[in-house]
Amino acid sequence: MDEVLLPTTVDELVEGRAAHPDALLLAGGTDLMVAVNAGTLPVPGVIALRAVDGLRGWRREGDEVVVGAATTYADLLAPDVADLLPGMAQASRTVGSPQIRSTGTLGGNLGTASPAGDALPVLVALGATVELRSPGGTRSLPVGELLTGPKRTALAPDEVITSARLPVARGPQQYRKVGVRNAMVISVASVALAVDVEARTVGVGLGSVGPVPLPAPDACAFAVDAVDWATGALHDPGAADRFGELAAAACSPIDDHRSTAAYRRHAVRVLAARALATACPPATGAAA
Repeated sequence: MDEVLLPTTVDELVEGRAAHPDALLLAGGTDLMVAVNAGTLPVPGVIALRAVDGLRGWRREGDEVVVGAATTYADLLAPDVADLLPGMAQASRTVGSPQIRSTGTLGGNLGTASPAGDALPVLVALGATVELRSPGGTRSLPVGELLTGPKRTALAPDEVITSARLPVARGPQQYRKVGVRNAMVISVASVALAVDVEARTVGVGLGSVGPVPLPAPDACAFAVDAVDWATGALHDPGAADRFGELAAAACSPIDDHRSTAAYRRHAVRVLAARALATACPPATGAAA
């Protein structure tokens, strides 16, 4: 294949993908074109997604929000969707410049499968699922099963990502990250936190500190006991620090040109503690 396919429907996209499994899927191109321009990614052909309207936008279905794969970060900052997915809106706001946010897509973040992808820790914290289409039909995978390693996914050669399903927020959410500067930068470490006051659960996703975005089950279990669910406050102000320690223990960071493993682990501890203390401020008068 030495041409560019321009499908306009999801069916055309699925058909084209099955016929050309080696072609590059081009959505926003914010990650893809970096590799192409650097000459590190062969281009056996391109399937452009820009004209597939069925991949764009979002809709509410009961207690879930279904976000199309070609929905941009700028779309996710719109007030109506940001009210339903505040953690995702916070993460989207940290992605690059306004130009990048108007081009980069949620599906692109999933397909690229970078451990530093800003949307991915939020999806992990929320327990989101991803919907995949192929000529054989549709299947859903938890995001933790889709992402199998750095820039690797469980996608079959004839599959495309069509959407993600995220639960509507039922409590405070937080997204925090650090980089080598304050803006327009890839994360050195990131933390997403989702508190569900109805189910009385806490979800955590950690970015840039492992081969894939990581959950932190021990930290989540600790937080469930640390929160006074009648008030939404922490029983003990020191609980946030302990939560941060447990989140840091879940990391598997590496040393690279952006940071050291030790700093990344430290950053997660601090970010996680601040996120929980902000989402669930200690009750006034609680013992220190």
